Amino acid sequence: MNSTFMPLASIQLNPIGFVNTPYDEKFSVPRQPNLVAEGKGILHLVPPYNSPDAVRGLEQFSHIWLIFQFHHIPERDWHATVRPPRLGGNERVGVFASRATHRPNPLGLSKVKLEQVVMNNGDVYLKLGSVDLVNGTPIFDIKPYIAYADNEPGAVSGFAQEKPEQRLSVVFSEAAQQAVEFCQNFAKYGIQQPLTFIRDVIAQDPRPAYLQNKTADRVYGMNLAGYNIRWKIEGRNQALVLSVE
Repeated sequence: MNSTFMPLASIQLNPIGFVNTPYDEKFSVPRQPNLVAEGKGILHLVPPYNSPDAVRGLEQFSHIWLIFQFHHIPERDWHATVRPPRLGGNERVGVFASRATHRPNPLGLSKVKLEQVVMNNGDVYLKLGSVDLVNGTPIFDIKPYIAYADNEPGAVSGFAQEKPEQRLSVVFSEAAQQAVEFCQNFAKYGIQQPLTFIRDVIAQDPRPAYLQNKTADRVYGMNLAGYNIRWKIEGRNQALVLSVE
């Protein structure tokens, strides 16, 4: 074998920062950014990467790429094929033809809007637009989005060419709607319309594909911004939010 292609030794990656988001668990995270407008994030850089020099000029870019770790994924063997949710969970494709979380290396790539670079008393952080990251996600690198190079208007995206439509209509019980009015944590994440935020998250139908055709009276729970949101399916395409605790 040509020595050029011999496996390299393992490398150590050090997080440059961590993201705060309203998504407290994997189940509630949108499958891509920009699906839930109010689900924003804040990337806090940590020493020694929180130097103002390290982000000099970054404010000139509207979007950035984040290289991150799927840190909520349990360690287990990866498989060469996976079942993408966009294919209903029934058809297999190669892991490298998907954005599945279980991969040979637990690394993800996300393009997000950069709303502001903030430097305040030694704290350097980035205010981000809509994200698809669990709260506390480790970030290993930031790269600016280069419009002329990264944008491909004629690109073909296989089985995910179009933005997915919201699968569920979402309604709130009177108790749940009243409870949201007293929830203060949403404001910490810049969420101005908590009802809209919860509705948009559930409307994507985060249930595993094998449950999406079942109409049994099963109650689901998800954690958003520190609150337990309980909901169930009524009929085929409607979700009822039961409580916000």
